Order: sequence, then C-alpha cells, then structure tokens
Amino acid sequence: MSGDADFRLDGKRAVVTGAARGIGRAIAERLVLAGAEVIVIDRDEAEGNATAQAIMATGGKAYFIALDVTDPGMVADVVETIYRQHGPVDVLVNNAGIVRNAPATDMSFEDWKAVIDIDLGGVFHCSQAFGRRMVAAGRGTIVNVSSMCGEIVVHPQPQVAYNAAKAGVNLLTKSLAVEWAKSGVRVNAVAPGYVATELTLRGRSNPDWFGTWMSMTPMGRLGEPHEIANAVLFLAADASSFITGTVLTVDGGYTAL
Repeated sequence: MSGDADFRLDGKRAVVTGAARGIGRAIAERLVLAGAEVIVIDRDEAEGNATAQAIMATGGKAYFIALDVTDPGMVADVVETIYRQHGPVDVLVNNAGIVRNAPATDMSFEDWKAVIDIDLGGVFHCSQAFGRRMVAAGRGTIVNVSSMCGEIVVHPQPQVAYNAAKAGVNLLTKSLAVEWAKSGVRVNAVAPGYVATELTLRGRSNPDWFGTWMSMTPMGRLGEPHEIANAVLFLAADASSFITGTVLTVDGGYTAL
C-alpha cells in the first residue's frame, strides 16, 4: 500500500468511546470519512444517538451503543454484542474521560474515584475486552486519547486526579503495546493540549486560567477537535504500521517549552 491508501479504513470497523460530543465525535466522523464503519459508544444515550444519526445522514455507517466504561461486566457484554451483531472490530479508540478541578487537599474521594475509574479504568476495561479478541485474531489497533497532562503538570487549574489518570494511560499504552506487539496488535496514544471542547469550557471562561493557557502555548490558540481526530486516524491506519507504544502529543507546542 502507498499514498492515500495508507490513510484509508475501508472495510474496517471502529469503536469510539465517549463519542457523543467533542473530540470523540470528531474522531468518529473522521474515521467514517476514511471509510470505516463506526460504533459510537457513550453513557449519554440522547447525544450518542444524535451523533450516530448525524453520521448516517451524511452517508456514513454508524451505530450507537450505550455503555458505562467503568463497569467491566457491561463492557464485556457490549463487546459480545458487537461481535455477534456487527462483526470483528479492527480499531478501538478509548476517548471517554472527565475532569474534576479541585485542590488535592480538598478533593473528595468520590471525585478522585470518578476520574480514575473513567479516565484510566475505562481505558483498561475496554482495551482488555476488545484486546482479547484482537490478540486472538492476530490483528487490531488501539488508540488511547490521553493528554499532555500525562507528561507535565499544567497550571493554574488544580487537577491532580486527571493528571494521574492520564499519566497512567500513557504507561498503560506502552505496556499493552509491548505485551501485544508480536500478536499483530498495535497500541498507541494521542495526547492533546488545550482543545475547544466542553471539557475545557470552565477554563476558557476563566480569564486567569485561559490567559495562562494561551501564554504558554507557542501557537497561541486552542486546538480544534478535528485536529486531534486527524492524529488518531494516522495511528489507526496502516500509515503508522511500524508505530506502537508511542504517545503522540498534539498541543500547539505547549510541552516543547
């Protein structure tokens, strides 16, 4: 294969978690444009269904399945349903995530657990359940959506749980990549910087936070969801066939300072 064909996903089936909105929706839309059939996964049934319907309205092939990624039993059931009703999955994108901004001295256990369970636990549960099938089949690609916060501590907002979870995602990515490399399954991650989504809305509406963010981003702007989606497509497609265990940072230069 060569040229544009390396970036195509024709005939492939992809699952994207947290795909109802924001970066997840942009990823689902981009993979469909590259030829994939996409299964939209989210806890929000209304928004998830709306995303799948919007994709189908443009001629793409998409389905919605409700899922709480923190529940390993539910994840296992959904994987079984997908393989039985739709067929094998070629690409898994673990995008579901939340953030809780609170000083470490004040953060409640409930907030800590919610972030860790979704942002790290959910990535493991889905990677394990889908990964079992991929390893058995001898093929498959997993792309985890991490964050530049998995590498550095951003400020001025406090977000200890989010930072810890994303650092865990980075090493989980590398661990799975090494463990499954000889099976034909590749595992990589994309680490966005500040992106114009609902997740960053609180910070964007705080002049002190937003001013600091932009002053520390060499490109001087927020990323757009489609820019993260393009990086995910690269890692999901054959264009990156010799890449595994990599965390690709897409941050407008923030971590280069």
